Amino acid sequence: MNKPHRSLAAQVKERLIQKGLEKRLKQMGATPMARPRQEDTAVPEAFTRFDRQPGFRQVRMIQEGAQRFGVENPFFHVHAGTASAHSEIAGHPVINYGSYNYLGLSGHPQVNAAAKAAIDRYGTSVSASRIVAGERPLHRNLEQSIAELYGVDDALVMVSGHGTNISLIGHLLGPKDMVLHDEYAHNSILMGIQISRAQRFSFRHNDMDDLERLLQNHRHRAERLLIAVEGIYSMDGDYPDLPVLVDLKKRYGAWLLIDEAHALGVVGHRGLGIAEHFGIDPRKVDIWMGTLSKSLAACGGYVAGEKALIENLRYLAPGFLYSVGMSPPVAAAAQAALKLLKAEPERVAALQARGAYFFDRIRALGLDTGSGAGIAITPAIFGSSLHAVRLSSALLQRGIHVQPIIYPAVPEKQARLRFFLSSTHSQADIDITLDALRACL
Repeated sequence: MNKPHRSLAAQVKERLIQKGLEKRLKQMGATPMARPRQEDTAVPEAFTRFDRQPGFRQVRMIQEGAQRFGVENPFFHVHAGTASAHSEIAGHPVINYGSYNYLGLSGHPQVNAAAKAAIDRYGTSVSASRIVAGERPLHRNLEQSIAELYGVDDALVMVSGHGTNISLIGHLLGPKDMVLHDEYAHNSILMGIQISRAQRFSFRHNDMDDLERLLQNHRHRAERLLIAVEGIYSMDGDYPDLPVLVDLKKRYGAWLLIDEAHALGVVGHRGLGIAEHFGIDPRKVDIWMGTLSKSLAACGGYVAGEKALIENLRYLAPGFLYSVGMSPPVAAAAQAALKLLKAEPERVAALQARGAYFFDRIRALGLDTGSGAGIAITPAIFGSSLHAVRLSSALLQRGIHVQPIIYPAVPEKQARLRFFLSSTHSQADIDITLDALRACL
């Protein structure tokens, strides 16, 4: 019975406050704001329809442009079977340069067997975040193996490679901090910076002088400063100068993050990444990040570094704390692939040999390979998105699958075909590809 009286009193109080405000506004020569009429608050139709959303309109514009030029959609081809050096599209066999199965470990019998055994023991999902009830021995085993690979204290695996960078950077940094990143840094790094609300500056691709200029000009404006680069850049197939990066981060009091998504299993004589390639102690890098979906034939991401970093992320990083634990067969597959990476260095040697052979012969055709290093990723830059798409389609007709990379993923004058090599590509595969390229060009 008291509630109506309190409600009435609240209404009276509200009216008195409103009258007092109106009186005060009148004394100040202002007029009270009138409540907007319903017709004045109508929401434009464009704000309630997905087909009027700018992103969808951009997609439709690209699709309509392709139709006008008689170009088939070069994306979302359905592959039959395992992603490897060979595949099948629409019932036709193709030599495949569109997957990241660098060492041919996706589909390897030992990797498949490990995944199947994990399903038999743990099921297909741990069905909870690891901190709640999703922790399994295979998670810690995989993390220990990754930490040992880098020679650091500990590691943490997450269910998404893209999400790993977002959660890592978004959690570690804040508005008083700063990130200096390569202008070609992956979208996941940029999204992590955006969530962190840290200040952000990009330096010219692999230009250490430009990076030092930014450090000189801006280091004093931030508390924590992160330098973010990639071990190998997936668009260009090149890598940064790690010794200079280590020197700069030390002299300017910064953290150094190396994203090894495309470097692990690819560079270094044993495939242990860019630190091995340069002969640098991995402990001189503050944060190692990478993905499990490429050389390690699984899915997800990892962070490796000192104990304080990993414990911070393990207990507080949103992308780990509030996400289900990694699926048992995925974790087991990554662990098995990591063992094979260490046990069979000849896979890495074969990949690097195939990459160098392909790179040299692509250049001999007079094609622009940009700053590519010829290890496992070779771009062939044509400058026109339309040209790149048409050439990709023509090659597919000849049994060669290679994806075009077009605007806005790269600048319009940098449109390209991007070839991903695998240790399972044969020299004959490459020669057939080169013959097809000559014919199409």
